[in-house]
Amino acid sequence: MPVDQETLDQIALSREEYQLACERLDREPNEVELGMIGALWSEHCGYKNSRPLLKLFPTEGPRPDGRPYGRLLTKVGEENAGVVDIGDGWCIAFKIESHNHPSAIEPYQGAATGVGGIVRDIFAMGARPIAILDSLRFGPLTEARNRYLFNGVVEGIGGYGNCLGVPTVGGEVAFDESYSGNPLVNAMCVGLARIDNLQRAIATGTGNLLMLVGADTGKDGIHGATFASVQLDEKSEERRPAVQVGNPFMEKLLMEACVELAEQHGDWIVGLQDLGAAGLTSASVECAAKGRVGIDIDVGAAPRREEGMTPYHLMLSESQERMLVIVKPEHESDVRELFERWELHCVVIGVVTDDGRATIRDSSTPVNGDNPAVARVPVDLLTDPPQYVREGVKPSWLNDLQAYDLSSLPDLARRGVQLNAPTLDMDANAALLSLLAEPEIASKRWVWRQYDHQVLTNTVIGPGSDATVVRIKGTDQAIALATDGDGRMCYLDPYAGGAMAVAEAARNVVCAGAEPIAITNCLNFGNPEKPEVYFQLEQAIRGMAAACRALGTPVVSGNVSLYNETAAGGGAAQPIYPTPVVGMLGLMENVDQVVPMAFQAAGDHVFLLGVDALQGNADALAGGEYLRTAHGLVAGQPRIDLELEVRLQKLCLEAGRSGLLQSAHDCSRGGLAVALAECCIDGARGLSAPDVAVSGRVDAALFGEAPSRIVVSTRDGARLQALAAEHDVASLQVGTVSGDRLVLGEALDVAVADMRDAYEGGLPRALGQPA
Repeated sequence: MPVDQETLDQIALSREEYQLACERLDREPNEVELGMIGALWSEHCGYKNSRPLLKLFPTEGPRPDGRPYGRLLTKVGEENAGVVDIGDGWCIAFKIESHNHPSAIEPYQGAATGVGGIVRDIFAMGARPIAILDSLRFGPLTEARNRYLFNGVVEGIGGYGNCLGVPTVGGEVAFDESYSGNPLVNAMCVGLARIDNLQRAIATGTGNLLMLVGADTGKDGIHGATFASVQLDEKSEERRPAVQVGNPFMEKLLMEACVELAEQHGDWIVGLQDLGAAGLTSASVECAAKGRVGIDIDVGAAPRREEGMTPYHLMLSESQERMLVIVKPEHESDVRELFERWELHCVVIGVVTDDGRATIRDSSTPVNGDNPAVARVPVDLLTDPPQYVREGVKPSWLNDLQAYDLSSLPDLARRGVQLNAPTLDMDANAALLSLLAEPEIASKRWVWRQYDHQVLTNTVIGPGSDATVVRIKGTDQAIALATDGDGRMCYLDPYAGGAMAVAEAARNVVCAGAEPIAITNCLNFGNPEKPEVYFQLEQAIRGMAAACRALGTPVVSGNVSLYNETAAGGGAAQPIYPTPVVGMLGLMENVDQVVPMAFQAAGDHVFLLGVDALQGNADALAGGEYLRTAHGLVAGQPRIDLELEVRLQKLCLEAGRSGLLQSAHDCSRGGLAVALAECCIDGARGLSAPDVAVSGRVDAALFGEAPSRIVVSTRDGARLQALAAEHDVASLQVGTVSGDRLVLGEALDVAVADMRDAYEGGLPRALGQPA
């Protein structure tokens, strides 16, 4: 008898998809089978609307000079994380994922288990986690619920990561009305391994054992994957049981045990997989699919922490801190002994078969002394959800926003100069201090001081800079890491915004002195069934792909989070800004070549790379924080010149490697004035540039957010300018590091102390706490 619509809604299956499942199965699925199909056909697991678009990403990017590092060691989408060769037998495994919907309902546990899940993805590869980063989005902190979500998420990330002993070394936080009620919580983990110790998430070999390791199974997290595949509404609170509950101390034991198994006894096993979204269903079926085998599982053998758990619960529970290990039978006792030494449960729950089916039994409820199957479904049916290629439609309102005449807005007044055009009441000094205090721009020290970013003693540059730098112990190498994304720019132009996200992430690691070699990404968008949202998704991916090809940074892993929409007060669901987040990996062959962000010494020459004059063009205001705060506008059309971006990054990288740079910092949110202020604040030094001329609009010259610009300081200005000319990159000599004020021509004259007070106190004040 066909299932009712309420049941289908609970598992996020459409009526048409249910009918398709029946046709493929040649019968109606029973409850357990339907739950498994719903979980693996969900958007979260099955990528129904995004898989065709993800093929646009470049997945190979050999180094142009033939050096061995940068070689991709995994096939994208087939393993828990992407793995990149960094030379000398070492590799980096890294990935970013979302935990948006759970964090909107239960911020602490949602964020904490998001960290736990991404960390398991890394040590499931046989890699030791060495760094965690995050990328967070919230609504304005003027609203009490947004403050509640923000505090809970930050506490959850810190609480879980600190207990694991894995440093949270960097990330980003942004605020905008579009994320009210639907925060974005993206977590990235990076691991280090010897190439020979890498493990795969695969099941092979008929008769090999499936062993479940770690925490007991509970009812938490059931329908978590399907919950992540529907939009939030007024009934979302009812799905609180779909949010997992984490135990970081258990995860610490699990991590150490799995790393030991991979590093010392990898020949005992054939595969290793974490239990994340869709729990045992996803872990076991996906391993079987990769090995082209079947599995026979007895859920009655699974340790459970609650009474009354059915096969449906046990197959779909997303209880945390569990791993599936595919073990060679002759090493069952060895594997069991290893995990028990780490005080972890370890039980055999099934075997690998050769029939290509997922067979589920329950020995806890035998029938006439027998153990019949409670579910039997072809593996390829479960792992082959329908794919949708939709027709995107450019939003009707987008042309008006892009064509908005930004030059018609009043400009800031110049000191001592009367403009013919209307001017705002405040001057540039006041505008800068106001921007520095905005939570969007202000120091995020309040956030990262709650994270242990020095544990493991590898952190060379920690949170607060363009990129974090982590040394590879036992070598001269280091890696630079950054997460970046700009939903506002993507809202105004998804293609340009997607390209800008990749470019800025690469620019950030270049500023630290590292060469960008690969990315992971998390694509946070609204409901793809809406043509306007699908347009945003497709265009953003195309823009990101173009930037990846230009910069030579292939996509090695990632995650798609769709249906990020909130229906408040019974109204129509409103999507978040389209927000692709990029996690960038950069490699530094010698850690001594690291470049700091802060101005270093009095007398250093400060240059702006990427332009040859401070010309204020109104178009540069597009999508900027100044435009939003001063004029209440999100408008304009962002643009990026990828050819210039490539030349600029090559210039900065060569200058840094040659020891020419004292500091480097990219211009991003808040524009040039904010970038200069951050260099002054971080270095506790001023900038004297009294002779710099600002032409055109003052606001655009100081606060415009045009990309492809980097502020650097050097002791040899002539050599830097010559190198810039070789790379065909314009350079502007701004001034010298001096004094305790930021002085920029007739436009700015602000004390470093005043800037620091605004910058460091902005976020605590927004939270109602002492600065």
